[in-house]
Amino acid sequence: MLSPEELAELEASLLPALERHHLRLLAHSLRSLQAAADRRNGPLPARAELLAWALNQPELQADRGFCQAFLDQLQGAGIQLERIAQDISAPKQAIKATEPDAAGPLGLDLEDLVAWAQRQADRRIEKIKASESFP
Repeated sequence: MLSPEELAELEASLLPALERHHLRLLAHSLRSLQAAADRRNGPLPARAELLAWALNQPELQADRGFCQAFLDQLQGAGIQLERIAQDISAPKQAIKATEPDAAGPLGLDLEDLVAWAQRQADRRIEKIKASESFP
C-alpha cells in the first residue's frame, strides 16, 4: 500500500492527470507484488506465489473470480515494471559495464516510476515538436 506521503509525491509531479493515474496503478501494483514476494528487490514473484499471497488477503478470499482477474492485472503490471526496470538500468549498465542490476523490478520505487513517466512524456513532446517543425 502506498503511504500518504508517496501519494502526495505522485500528485505533486507535473504530469497530466491520466499519467498520474497510471502511475498510481503501477505504484499500487508494485507494492502488491513486493508484499506477495515479501521483499523489495529482485525478480517478480511467480504466479503460484501470487496466488498463495492473494488467498491470504481477506478482500480477495470472498470472490475467486475477482481474485483471478486481480492476479492477471498484477502480472500485466509486473511485465510493465520489468520493462521500466530494464529501461532504468540500461544507462547505468552502459556506464558501469557490469552485470545486470540485481534490484530487478521489485527494487523500483516511486521516484523511479515518476522519473520514467516524465521521460516518456518528454519523448512524446519532442516527437510532437519534431513533427510540427516540418511543413
